[in-house]
Amino acid sequence: MTQRVLTTRPALPGGGLDRLAGRFDLVRGDGRDKPEPAELRALTPGVSGILCLGNDKVDAALLDAAGPSLKVVALASAGFDAVDRDAAAERGVVVTHTPGVLAETTADLTFALVLMARRRLGTARDSLAAGQWDTFRMDDYLGLDVHGATLGVVGYGQIGRAVARRAHGFGMRLLHHSPSAREDTQDPPSRAVDLPTLLAEADVVSLNVPLNPATRHLIGAAELAAMKPTATLVNTSRGGVVDEDALLRALREGTIHSAGLDVFAREPMGAELSPLASEPRVVALPHIGSATEATRAAMVDLAADNILEVLAGRPARTPLPGSAALPSAPTHA
Repeated sequence: MTQRVLTTRPALPGGGLDRLAGRFDLVRGDGRDKPEPAELRALTPGVSGILCLGNDKVDAALLDAAGPSLKVVALASAGFDAVDRDAAAERGVVVTHTPGVLAETTADLTFALVLMARRRLGTARDSLAAGQWDTFRMDDYLGLDVHGATLGVVGYGQIGRAVARRAHGFGMRLLHHSPSAREDTQDPPSRAVDLPTLLAEADVVSLNVPLNPATRHLIGAAELAAMKPTATLVNTSRGGVVDEDALLRALREGTIHSAGLDVFAREPMGAELSPLASEPRVVALPHIGSATEATRAAMVDLAADNILEVLAGRPARTPLPGSAALPSAPTHA
């Protein structure tokens, strides 16, 4: 009997879905947008694999709706904060993600935010488009230099190191703070420091950490107050890493200079915008760090590869940290 695999979206970039359809009975979600949890649960009974996006909630209710046939959940995402990893482990389900393939693309976007926020490029662009550039003044659109400034990278994994390499090309001094990278590095040359030192010395702070209980609101009022009044905060990780109310106050009170944000605590926003999205000294983007044709296709392809490997009885290529690479016997009653 042909195994069934669910994709939560009917169409995705790349050829991954076509490869799954050639091997399995592929069940497709109904719409381009994120399905409601009840809609998703209704599609899961009897499936052996699920290919989903990073904002699809994978919880005990979804896993139980699929039943004992479910062997693998493959995220087309590097982040996995929407997954109940304990519930998956209890049910013997392998959960995979797509690290690595989006690191360079996300680093490009991160550095674009550094440039836009420091140089106030968004404000200048909007002024030009509104027909307000009617004369030349020496004090119009003044930003802050990027070359020669100090970049502090919080989270020194693949993305953080890729951001640091770009900054090195701009002649920036580099600092990093990460539980997994506590030593100085030479490629690029970066000094390992504790978080208070990084916040005090950095002109730009780039957040590149996963969202988990230890990193939720990692940057709050106290951390923002410890930064330079000329500092820029850039977040391309997850919105929950920053206390958004504290950040809004810090920007309005001049505690820090500016922010570049690709992620927010509530996503997507629709017409109900976060106040940060329209704050003058914020460059705000709709979570597009990995949004290039090649990278999004590579993410879907890797997610499909993980499903193909696990359902063939082989180890997953990129299981979540701490997750088994092959299905195991359920431990819950």
